[in-house]
Amino acid sequence: MASTSDIRNGLCIKYNHDIYKIVEFLHVKPGKGPAFVRTKLKSVTTGKVIDNTFSAGHKIEDVRVETHKFQYLYAEGDTYHFMNTDDYNQITLEKSTLDAPGLLKEGEVVTVIINSEDQMPLSVEMPASVILEVTATEPGVKGNTATNATKPATVETGAEVMVPLFINEGDKIKVETEKGTYKERIKE
Repeated sequence: MASTSDIRNGLCIKYNHDIYKIVEFLHVKPGKGPAFVRTKLKSVTTGKVIDNTFSAGHKIEDVRVETHKFQYLYAEGDTYHFMNTDDYNQITLEKSTLDAPGLLKEGEVVTVIINSEDQMPLSVEMPASVILEVTATEPGVKGNTATNATKPATVETGAEVMVPLFINEGDKIKVETEKGTYKERIKE
């Protein structure tokens, strides 16, 4: 058993007969009344995100988890196939367990969180950023340079990312996986 002081991003807990992963949290100590922790929880079974508030010192049941490196192989409809980089065993996961499936490129190495008790995969953590090639975008028009002007661009995985006007087809860009936003252009 853990308490609210042990809450951190990525912690998996049992709550309401389901397993949730803590996505965001904030310790709040108001001037009047007891302290509490405001959290955003993501169900690892359904992918649904809920807001919840725990009072300070509340006991939470944490889930023992292991992390393993898996390489993304391919997608088949809504199922994604991964291979363990240590023992080469393969697993399949549903699209709902992935945080950003649109940014997942074949061969990408991700961290899979597995429940230690029953060896069930709970969620997939993407790298902080991925490098993808732009396959389609409108050309930027000269003189159309308002502050921070952006345009949509389709990357090699099929996802759409808003990019600055100077990005062209064939450019490689770094995309932040948590928000799905453009970070920088990669020079080769």
